[in-house]
Amino acid sequence: MKRETAWRVFAGEYLDSTLEIKSDGVKTPTYVVTPLGAKVNRLFIVGVLTDVENIVEGGDFIRAHISDPTGVFTIYSGQFQKEVTDKLSTIEVPSFVALVGKVRTYTPEDSGTLYVSIRPEMVYEVSSKMRDNWILETSWRTKERIEAFLEASKMNEPNARELEKLGYSRALSQGVIAAINHYPMISVNRYIEMIQDALAYIKPLEEEEESFIETEVEKTGDKNSDKSRDSEEIEEKILEIIKIEEGEDGVSWETIIDKCKTKGIKPEIVEETLNSLMDKGLIYEPVLGIIRTT
Repeated sequence: MKRETAWRVFAGEYLDSTLEIKSDGVKTPTYVVTPLGAKVNRLFIVGVLTDVENIVEGGDFIRAHISDPTGVFTIYSGQFQKEVTDKLSTIEVPSFVALVGKVRTYTPEDSGTLYVSIRPEMVYEVSSKMRDNWILETSWRTKERIEAFLEASKMNEPNARELEKLGYSRALSQGVIAAINHYPMISVNRYIEMIQDALAYIKPLEEEEESFIETEVEKTGDKNSDKSRDSEEIEEKILEIIKIEEGEDGVSWETIIDKCKTKGIKPEIVEETLNSLMDKGLIYEPVLGIIRTT
């Protein structure tokens, strides 16, 4: 089963979500669709771990909060994620952390309101620099969703196929159309302001980068070739690690992350690269969390 991409979404956008797409199958994924069209099954977030609370005695089930510049993610972790639960319980607060997890929803019968949280799969302590890098990346991804939403809004009959023709991914195209059909009114300005608020938390940009969004658009063409070469080199390194470590039973995501850290490859880059290698058919996931080469 292919592992879902971990989306970069600010807490403010995620918490605005009221659309859940459930499937009937046992192993088919559930999605939360944000107002800007992120069709989220998994998330990658970086922020400040502000508190960890035992919900039941013995620490078998905990609730934690991770804040970013736009809001606060709520994390629920229990005995089925024991390693992550133990790790969250031992991290000193406040601390910068990176977390990958799946969407979790709850709808009380008396209110019918959808509440979203996260069930963690892995967590790491990180530096403030990594938090800043996540803010930049998430700002860019939010901007992309805004652009896709605006393009769809121009169409007489918005549809995912036309958005894909404009270069947007299938997942984003489907999510944007689902969002337009579900949310009665979406304030794009709210999310533009969210990006601006988030960027204010990091080191001030240079004068020639006064407008993050405008500068990134101008630089995209120049960066693409360099990024492509860098990505190919990282893919080769990670693929080699998998081949060395997999044996007959495959290799766990955690082992790949640890081996890559010794080579200076950050966990969030590993996550993106593994997804890319699966998309190319070079690796697959026979069991959740275990990777093998094809």
